[in-house]
Amino acid sequence: MAAVTHVCAIDYVAKMLGEDVALLEAIISNGDNLTYGNIVSVYASSDDVISSLTDDRIDELNDMIQTARITTKTWNEFLDDFVDDANLVSRIKAQSLR
Repeated sequence: MAAVTHVCAIDYVAKMLGEDVALLEAIISNGDNLTYGNIVSVYASSDDVISSLTDDRIDELNDMIQTARITTKTWNEFLDDFVDDANLVSRIKAQSLR
């Protein structure tokens, strides 16, 4: 396994993938959703923690989302299964209808 030499902040990952940052934060907040060990917490101060991902987890997250977006039905099921915040799920589903 190659050594990790950099990580990308979740805000940057959201921009790269064209996804809602709150959605990505909700997905990665559950450690069971992605392979363990490649979600990194960067402490900018005692009150400021930035979730960051390795390249492998960015690819895994992107693949997961792209597979879920195949149909509206699979996307809605994905949101219901992987995001615990009902308000966020409702907001993302409403955006999908546009």
